[in-house]
Amino acid sequence: IYVYTPKGDIIDLPAGATPIDFAYHIHTEIGERCRGAKVNGQLVSLNHQLKTGEQVEIITVNRGGPSLDWLNPDLGYVNTHRARTKIRQYFRKLNRGNHIAMGREVVERELRRMGVSDRMSFEDVALLFDFTKVEDFMAAVGAGDINASQIAHKVLDDERDRQQQNDIASVVKQSRAITEGSSDIRLNGSDVSGLLYNIASCCKPVPGDDIIGYITRGRGIAIHRRNCANILTTNDRERLIDVSWGDVQQESRYAVPIEIVAYDRTGLMKDITTVIADEKVSISKLSVQQRQEIATIHLQLDIRSNEQLRRILSKIGMIQSVSEARRCNNMI
Repeated sequence: IYVYTPKGDIIDLPAGATPIDFAYHIHTEIGERCRGAKVNGQLVSLNHQLKTGEQVEIITVNRGGPSLDWLNPDLGYVNTHRARTKIRQYFRKLNRGNHIAMGREVVERELRRMGVSDRMSFEDVALLFDFTKVEDFMAAVGAGDINASQIAHKVLDDERDRQQQNDIASVVKQSRAITEGSSDIRLNGSDVSGLLYNIASCCKPVPGDDIIGYITRGRGIAIHRRNCANILTTNDRERLIDVSWGDVQQESRYAVPIEIVAYDRTGLMKDITTVIADEKVSISKLSVQQRQEIATIHLQLDIRSNEQLRRILSKIGMIQSVSEARRCNNMI
């Protein structure tokens, strides 16, 4: 593509380039201090994909540097090799203490978004990347060598691998595929034949979550996330039964509650619902609580998979004035 500077100079960039790619093409310092952009005189987001013939103006600050989120491919901020290389070089120059602190913030935020922070430690995540020392792992994340998207993928893959190992180790006496909202689940053990099944409303598991069954009194088997508070605190351990996801159909959807905390402003809900609509996801429930200038928004989304949920939470978390977007167990 060919775009113009405010002075009329022509800049040649690859298709899909963003204002950040443009800024780093002009000069490394412009890229590092970039905080906004105008295209044809109109403010645009930093992950806006530029088109041939557009005039691009970069808004900079006097101090500061790039964000680690710019390296997250799910957010689409950077699409050129030059920009990615320059951003990584910037973070490698920081001292080790800063790397560790920044890395810890990224890992903690990603585990919260994925809803696994209460059962997966920093040590567990570090081992997934073959790091025996947590500080070395955090330093690598803080330096930009490992991004949030890679962390999320590793966590999801680990959950699937552990579930598959459990399935192989079990002697399957009987398997029964059941459907609720077009989602398949397999329950092992001949003693459960003929029971009814349902997705627990307290934790609302989706494909990719580590799940377990609870044999209820008169209501069949309830399918929970293994880290569900009700499962962790139950005294009836003998009622728990191993279950696993079956072959989930592409059109299957699951009701997942999320919580968003943000400074209230005009257009906030529009920005949030635009992200959700772009993923072709429906909102089945919505509630908003306001305290002074802080808005706490609870949504229930009809999600296809954990990967889709992760993308939505990442994009909402980058919306202006949003301080946190995470999965929660229940609508409030």
